[in-house]
Amino acid sequence: MLQAPHLRERTIPGNLQSAVRDLQRRKARGRRRLALIEGIRLIEEALGAGLTFRGALVSPELDRTTRGAALRADLERRAVPIEDTPARTFAALAATETPQGVLAIIEPREWTVAEIPTDRGRALLVLDGVQDPGNVGTLIRTAHALGSGGTVALRGTADVLNPKALRAAMGATFRHPVVAMDDTAFISWARKTGVTLWATAADGEPLPRALAGGSEHAGPVAVIVGNEGAGIRPALNAIAAKRVAIPLAAGAESLNVAVAAGILLYEVQRGR
Repeated sequence: MLQAPHLRERTIPGNLQSAVRDLQRRKARGRRRLALIEGIRLIEEALGAGLTFRGALVSPELDRTTRGAALRADLERRAVPIEDTPARTFAALAATETPQGVLAIIEPREWTVAEIPTDRGRALLVLDGVQDPGNVGTLIRTAHALGSGGTVALRGTADVLNPKALRAAMGATFRHPVVAMDDTAFISWARKTGVTLWATAADGEPLPRALAGGSEHAGPVAVIVGNEGAGIRPALNAIAAKRVAIPLAAGAESLNVAVAAGILLYEVQRGR
């Protein structure tokens, strides 16, 4: 169950600006179990998802639009601690080129693998070593939009709570189950729950033929996508029930990993 913003201690020990700088590092996010979000839309999404806020930095830029002023009022109404920050200082802390004047520290939803549905007809997404945070966020957004049951992030994948990944996900991370797992735990869970693994590969079985073949398993299909350069690791390829490919036009080398995942998730769910 999502936690209402008022149910837990929201203040950050020490200086809020220092906390923002600290949370720009992955180790700090993991240690403190906090995340940093920026921009009006993303903060609106976090509020709508009922996440707990620990504090927000606001610059004069926020009050220059009706939507920004309304967001400040909403934060104040929810008793989120707000620290007004000079524009120059805020710009140095922001990760975007044209900041909208608001940064916030939140307690992200801590999803568990038990929250990923494993009923037949679902497609799941597995990220194997996808290193670009923007791609990771877009993959999560795509999986959520297409009705995927959840996303598993394996070893070598960028932090799903990286500020860039959160911006690219556009709030999907707050509502779509995303779980980080090591290979052993993932393989054990997949076998136990009857998840069928499909690995993407340039030389794999063409997707239409793979779909026509169906699946004798009762559980969902988990589509594994990997690093655009290295692909999926051999250990995962070895245990996949199928290796599938998206047929491309002559002369086309490859697709962006998020585009490929979107096509695969859509077709797998439609075909089952």
